[in-house]
Amino acid sequence: MANGTIAFDTLSTSGQISGTAKSVDTDYIVKGSPKLFLGALEGDAVVSDSLNVASGTDEGTGFYTYATTNAFNRDINEVGCANTVQVADGAMRMFGSTTASLAKVHTYNMSGTDTDLAHGLIICGDLA
Repeated sequence: MANGTIAFDTLSTSGQISGTAKSVDTDYIVKGSPKLFLGALEGDAVVSDSLNVASGTDEGTGFYTYATTNAFNRDINEVGCANTVQVADGAMRMFGSTTASLAKVHTYNMSGTDTDLAHGLIICGDLA
């Protein structure tokens, strides 16, 4: 059996749920969909749930590095990222990166002291 291709520029619904038809440009879906997400426990680079994460490394207090399964088409800090920035205990979390296939997370408390915290990361963009 041969595999085929379906190509379209706009995805539309019939409006059966809201009664009003909706449409979205497929570029938005492709570029705006998360291509990597992870959730990790406090003080650990072991990922509890993920997409496109090959492995995690604990680099020391508050520093974690995650290798992607599939690389992005440019450095991760250029493809857009999102992260929860505040938790109940008042600690802040920050995202950083180095290459198209490594994501780095730095967690620290409100006074700026490196601290191991549970953390999550979502990255959107294009894969290589």
